[in-house]
Amino acid sequence: MTESRSEYRAEQRRDSPSTPPIEPNVLASVLERNIDALREKRQEEERKAGLQERIAEVITRFTGSMAFVYVHLVLVAGWVAANIGLIPGVPAFDPTFVILATFASVEAIFLSTFVLISQNRAAEEADRRSELDLQTNLLSEHEITRLLTLTRAIAQHLGIQEAQDPTLQELERHVAPEKVLDRLTEDEESPSA
Repeated sequence: MTESRSEYRAEQRRDSPSTPPIEPNVLASVLERNIDALREKRQEEERKAGLQERIAEVITRFTGSMAFVYVHLVLVAGWVAANIGLIPGVPAFDPTFVILATFASVEAIFLSTFVLISQNRAAEEADRRSELDLQTNLLSEHEITRLLTLTRAIAQHLGIQEAQDPTLQELERHVAPEKVLDRLTEDEESPSA
């Protein structure tokens, strides 16, 4: 027989009545559905955001852009040029730059507040995504454990020696997330050696 092992398996899959044909677009359609669902959820959350949160987001987005830097560069350069006498006909209205420093300080206070509002909202979204990841991972762990148990039972029934591997028993045990969290908390609270 000159067929390679992968060709043989592919032929077996085609000939086997119990194995459904693999459709190449199935994964793509599931992926597209998930992407669309996440996009719709994000858009729904943006619609639910209050007016104040939206204003803070717009301001934060603008202040984090190069346009904001260019506007400030022009304003500060113009202010300095006017007050050191580089612009003829314009009297120095802030020769000690105290007013400029006051404006800059007040602006920094407001901008940092807007950034914190946006960061709080982003942190809430990150927490929700983290919760989703945790739930998905726990579900996957449960499913994998069940599959391992079933596969091991089949292997034992068929008399396959690897089914007796003691590490498989350990892998078949379900993970209790609350015990993992308790252990992590204990490790954090105990002093380092």
